[in-house]
Amino acid sequence: MAGILLCALAYVAVTLDAVLSARQLGVRGGWTAPLSRAARLLRQRRRTTVAADTLLWRVGGAGMFIGAFLMVAVIPMGRWVLADPDVGIVWFNVVDVMVWALVWLTGWGANSTHSLVGGYRFLAHGLAYELPLMFALVAPAIAAGSLGVGDVVAAQDGLWFVVWMPVAFLVYLVGVTGFSVWGPFAPALAADIAGGVLAELSAVDRLVFQAGRYLFPAAGAAFSVPLFLGGGSGPVLPGWAWVLVKTVAVLAVLVWLRRKVPLVRPDRFMEIGWMVLLPAVVAQDLLVSLIVVSGG
Repeated sequence: MAGILLCALAYVAVTLDAVLSARQLGVRGGWTAPLSRAARLLRQRRRTTVAADTLLWRVGGAGMFIGAFLMVAVIPMGRWVLADPDVGIVWFNVVDVMVWALVWLTGWGANSTHSLVGGYRFLAHGLAYELPLMFALVAPAIAAGSLGVGDVVAAQDGLWFVVWMPVAFLVYLVGVTGFSVWGPFAPALAADIAGGVLAELSAVDRLVFQAGRYLFPAAGAAFSVPLFLGGGSGPVLPGWAWVLVKTVAVLAVLVWLRRKVPLVRPDRFMEIGWMVLLPAVVAQDLLVSLIVVSGG
């Protein structure tokens, strides 16, 4: 069920993105674009390159698809959860770090200059967003006194963490955008390197990688709900319904921002990540720690 919901959310994201793209270009439609693109890729013949490391190449693309499903395994849907380990937040962080290897392997395995440059561009972005993201994940864990996702939800009874952890929430969303190779963090796929890690991907391989790119924002949006938005808490509707409503709202914001924020050069974002985001989120963690210690 979690996998089905994740796929549905990803389809909502790709459809909304296509509609916004069509409006930006001043044309109608966009609603059927995702299906037509998928059908075209499924009919396309697979290309290959000379001396490609096919195993690593395919592992990178398929891993993008599988990783998002591993993320949502620990997200509570109201009272129901697929897995509730004591270190659910660490589990999420492990999967998002795994994306570094997956994108780089996709670039490396093709044995192509454009793909490899795209892979290294992503690593440069990862160096800038990953540490702030880790500290953003620490804030809810400190407040709840636990690394378990269910415990974090329970600790928000009466007041959502986003209210007094806005910096951590914003940095978390930046991290989600980053490991999704999304919006401003898509220079790894930019036109100036002929598509980067996507340069040599075709047919079903390209479809699987692109599907992973839309599954990750959906998974990240869903994980923000138990971390910062009170999980399934809310009036009238059952808990699982509130989780979906909040997830769709966060996902819609991410898709909208993708069209509003330009690509960020990796070297410039490294300055922002290390000089702005990291100090800001560390200060947020210290504030949360002081409040917890003082019993506030």
